[in-house]
Amino acid sequence: MTGQVVVLRAAAWVDVETGQRHTPAVIVVEGNRIAAVDPVEVPAGAQVIDLGSLTLLPGLMDMEVNLLIGGPDNPSGLPNPMHGVQDDPVYRTLRATVNARTTLHAGFTTVRNLGLMVKTGGYLLDVDLHRAIEQGWLEGPRIVAAGHAITPTGGHLDPTMFQRLAPHIMPITVEEGRANGVPQVRECVRYQIKYGAEVIKVSASGGVMSHGTVAGAQQYSDEELAAIVDEAHRAGVPVAAHAHGDAGIRACIRAGVDCIEHGSLAEDDTIALMVERGTFLVPTSYLSEGLDLSKAAPALQKKAAEVFPRARETLRKAIAAGVKIACGTDAPAVPHGQNAKELWALVDRGMTPAQALRAATVTSAELIGVDDRGRLAPGLLADIIAVPGDPTADITTIEDVRFVMKDGRVHKRP
Repeated sequence: MTGQVVVLRAAAWVDVETGQRHTPAVIVVEGNRIAAVDPVEVPAGAQVIDLGSLTLLPGLMDMEVNLLIGGPDNPSGLPNPMHGVQDDPVYRTLRATVNARTTLHAGFTTVRNLGLMVKTGGYLLDVDLHRAIEQGWLEGPRIVAAGHAITPTGGHLDPTMFQRLAPHIMPITVEEGRANGVPQVRECVRYQIKYGAEVIKVSASGGVMSHGTVAGAQQYSDEELAAIVDEAHRAGVPVAAHAHGDAGIRACIRAGVDCIEHGSLAEDDTIALMVERGTFLVPTSYLSEGLDLSKAAPALQKKAAEVFPRARETLRKAIAAGVKIACGTDAPAVPHGQNAKELWALVDRGMTPAQALRAATVTSAELIGVDDRGRLAPGLLADIIAVPGDPTADITTIEDVRFVMKDGRVHKRP
């Protein structure tokens, strides 16, 4: 490692693997990597940043965001239902730059962008956002991009189901995510991977916030799901599946999907199958409290009232059973910048604060297949945040991020 040497001093640091809080904290950063934790001596001439009474942690991770919607022009919950026909790709991307900065400043240094299916002309806007951030043009988290979500005609994530558009108002191509039958879903997966997707997102069951879909209903056939997973896995790309209903979840697990998003209505034997197969769960549980339904249609409010209480109970069972659970918010359904409230929800449903911190660090890193982040240890990327108090005792302190370093560069400080 070569580059500027920075020494961070603080009251404490958290080992997220053990859940232990160590005092005091001295972390040496060289270039974009952690060089030492609590060394006997610090390098002479290093820049020292004294963070006083704060506690240091590794940068957090959110495994389900949609940076291209919500944000500055609609900060509270559900995105503008007409964004798909009102916003061109340029405007949508500019919005994403604001949301990316907001997310980073909230302490989330890595995210998966599991985008919706929208009209883009086939451009993978989240892939381009990822490239711009990696090249240092913009502030934002590291992005694992999915490109366009894949859904059948009339399925959840079909934009016409959110907006109740008439036929032919917004035609969507296979490249943009609408795919039916085995040949089309294979083509759709290949297109996303060709243009830079690092994860494939598939809509496997109905949704809560889409008209005309039953939240528990399986949308793709077993054969279509198997084809999607086969096509992605042969290219070394994982698959994440939006799935609320038990039938859809079980079909995804059988097909070899790597991660279930939401998992709201999973039955006990399906939870046991997730443990057996090692399938990850990203429960997005704070939606139950944080999603603003005040302007949603009555039918959607009714679905939420039915699904959300069951989803909370399902998560409690999944935690107790030992399912591998990673942190994800479904922002902007939870507004960008409030991502840390998901950790509160995980604790409310049965995790300890230390377990919730692992869900947003170690387990999330495992989900995306990286071992260069998620802990404070020598040799890892210098993605470091600081909060007041003791997050291993009070998880809500994680909502007050005072300091953010990503890749050795300070983005926010007291």
